[in-house]
Amino acid sequence: MKTRVTDILGIEYPIIQGGMAWVAEHNLAAAVSNAGGLGIIGAGGASAEFVRDQIRQVKQATDKPFGVNIMLMNPEADAIAQAVADEGVQVVTTGAGNPGKYMNMWKEAGVKVIPVVASVAMAKLMERGGADAVIAEGMESGGHIGSTTTMALVPQVADAVTIPVIAAGGIADGRGFAAAFMLGAEAVQMGTRFVAAKESVVHQNYKDMLIKAKDIDSAVTGMSTGHPVRSIRNKMTKEYLRLEKEGADLMELEKLTLGSLRKAVVEGDVVNGTVMAGQIAGLIKKEQTCAEIINEIMAQAQKLLKIN
Repeated sequence: MKTRVTDILGIEYPIIQGGMAWVAEHNLAAAVSNAGGLGIIGAGGASAEFVRDQIRQVKQATDKPFGVNIMLMNPEADAIAQAVADEGVQVVTTGAGNPGKYMNMWKEAGVKVIPVVASVAMAKLMERGGADAVIAEGMESGGHIGSTTTMALVPQVADAVTIPVIAAGGIADGRGFAAAFMLGAEAVQMGTRFVAAKESVVHQNYKDMLIKAKDIDSAVTGMSTGHPVRSIRNKMTKEYLRLEKEGADLMELEKLTLGSLRKAVVEGDVVNGTVMAGQIAGLIKKEQTCAEIINEIMAQAQKLLKIN
């Protein structure tokens, strides 16, 4: 299935894997790219040295295009941005800030730049800054979220910019894919669905919790701090929400979540850790390979969109 996004990125299917911290490492990124999508290494709060090593490991596992997601609040963002250019990474996605200061360096290195945006204003700003496409991410997504739903955000962004729009947030199957295209998207980004992939290195406890999740099982913490995060309800989210309701300060809340994502992903502590997942978790019923996930979504979407 060809769109402007598949042409720009040199991929077979317009499916991008979300750059989830601690989850989106070289095994998952390579598997998604080998299956015809775009695999992404999630830099998160990692060091530039770690990201550079991840890039090299993906290169050993695939000859297909792949990308790196940079959280611009990372203290090592400058060094990671340089590593992306040095290592010949084809695509970079960005979050939590404006990547403008790296744009010339990346363009000179032939890197395609696709920022994640949560508003029309940010999408326009990114287009003016030279972005190749934007990812319009609705609040249904897991992890750090904006305030507008995918269904409302995507068509408004698609109307506002001329560069391709990639829809994200609440997409996990061919129906969501087809709906995103009806709204004006030319590709989708999925995070939660790929967390349950067989190639995903997240702890089995995390995968099991995701697969068992129901439609009402997600909670948003951090609304009072201005940094809302969506994850699956557990002891930690209940305690966080209680403290928020009582007016706890940022320092007290931060203590509760410090290292909590690693605790869940790596150690399998799904009681006290942060089990980031989107509202779509209730649709995920089993572990599948990345190839099985992509092929299933594309078959369903092509039938719905009546594409041969």
